[in-house]
Amino acid sequence: MKGILICGGTGSRLRPLTDITNKSLLPVYDKPLIHYPLSVLLDAGITEIIVVTGTEHINQIQEYLIKNDLYHCNFTFKVQEKPGGIAQALGLAVDECSDGESICAILGDNLYFDTTADTIKAFKSGGHVFLKEVEDPERFGVAELEGATVVSVEEKPTDPKSNLALTGLYLFDSRCFDVIANLKPSARGELEITDMVNWYLQQKELTATVLQDEWIDAGTFESLHKAAVLVREKNI
Repeated sequence: MKGILICGGTGSRLRPLTDITNKSLLPVYDKPLIHYPLSVLLDAGITEIIVVTGTEHINQIQEYLIKNDLYHCNFTFKVQEKPGGIAQALGLAVDECSDGESICAILGDNLYFDTTADTIKAFKSGGHVFLKEVEDPERFGVAELEGATVVSVEEKPTDPKSNLALTGLYLFDSRCFDVIANLKPSARGELEITDMVNWYLQQKELTATVLQDEWIDAGTFESLHKAAVLVREKNI
């Protein structure tokens, strides 16, 4: 299994800090933000990792990840020239993934306090998403469950069918790249990850895990601060 660490985006909500530093290198207590999603991959035994980043300060990410070989991984870097959606960013890794090889994709500003390694290691085929109950599901992709079965997925619905948000951690088999190649841009001009997820849902091959512990999308000053507090409290 290959890991795909998606660190795109301009970090506009974290300016002026991101004017001089890549968002993924901002501090979360005593480590850079990128350390935490990267640890999800490492805990699952994934050391072949494709890092997809924007053009902003890419040299900083390369230097941090490669300098002193801190993580003992084989990193490959891909540049997303302009924001085009998570699915587009994921598609940039196609040449680095062997035929038949599954992928674990994670957003570079997401922190997980659940243990996900066993689920990742056990993945064989289809698609798998990690969900979390939130108070404002209209801000996210939203999954509807019947029992343990995913029955619908919507992107930022005005009238959400549940409060279960799709978090930034995804497992897909190798067919995902064919799915991406056939996606059409959404109304906002991006290739949506929810359209990929929906493809697996339509094949009846989508499964889900509902997270019980904290999940943080650290894209704002408030969430970045909350992440630092939790990391310190939980000593991770």
